[in-house]
Amino acid sequence: MSDDQMMTFGGHLEVLRRMMFRILGVTLMLAVVIFCFKETTFSILFAPSNSEFVTYRFIERLCAAVGINFHFAPYNVALINTELSSQFMTHLTTSIYLALLGASPYIVVELFRFITPALYDDERRYSVAIAIAVYSLFILGVLMSYYALFPFAFRFLGTYQVDARVVNQINLDSYITTFTTLTFLMGVVFQIPVVTFFLAKMGIVDAAMMAHYRRHALVLIALVAAIITPPDLLTLVLVTVPMYALYEVSIHVAAHVTPTE
Repeated sequence: MSDDQMMTFGGHLEVLRRMMFRILGVTLMLAVVIFCFKETTFSILFAPSNSEFVTYRFIERLCAAVGINFHFAPYNVALINTELSSQFMTHLTTSIYLALLGASPYIVVELFRFITPALYDDERRYSVAIAIAVYSLFILGVLMSYYALFPFAFRFLGTYQVDARVVNQINLDSYITTFTTLTFLMGVVFQIPVVTFFLAKMGIVDAAMMAHYRRHALVLIALVAAIITPPDLLTLVLVTVPMYALYEVSIHVAAHVTPTE
């Protein structure tokens, strides 16, 4: 029997404590670095609110390539601050959020090292792949939110007016909160293949069943996309297509999973 198997409950708690301190230390150091590079950090965060954002230009060039003369109308939405300490606190909390995101590969490695001794040999073989898949899919979701979901959501909601006399001035805290919420939400939504893996492993779903309900899944995905996106057809399509692609990937994942006896 190995030392890991002989370790007492108190020993496991000590290992967990040291792991948490290492994660906390790395995250705090990264947060300090991000905090110090304020201009670069917020230029990246505020880029999707600009009418010249790269996504808009890419779509315009794509339309031009197929002979369509299409241009997004320019817009300007002012970001304001209404509380004395709000800008500093936003800077601080944003640095911590981004540090957690940046440190997430290290966090995944530490968590994997902690749980590995408790896994069987066959579980260890696919646990590495699962950890990589979880992180990769989360990052894809973050990028999807940054380049597609949030820019169009901000463009629609930030320029929507019930009357021309009502001028939109978006609070800084509202902007950051919406940005982080949508980003985290898309990171979670992109875990569909991983969730499918575990459901298939437990025998709850299989590839044949998922393929049979493919059309139903498309309707459900479109409804979810409509809920989390503004009422804009282009944004709906940009979110629905990758989500449905993940469903198709999930069918292939389920097809290669052997249910646990």
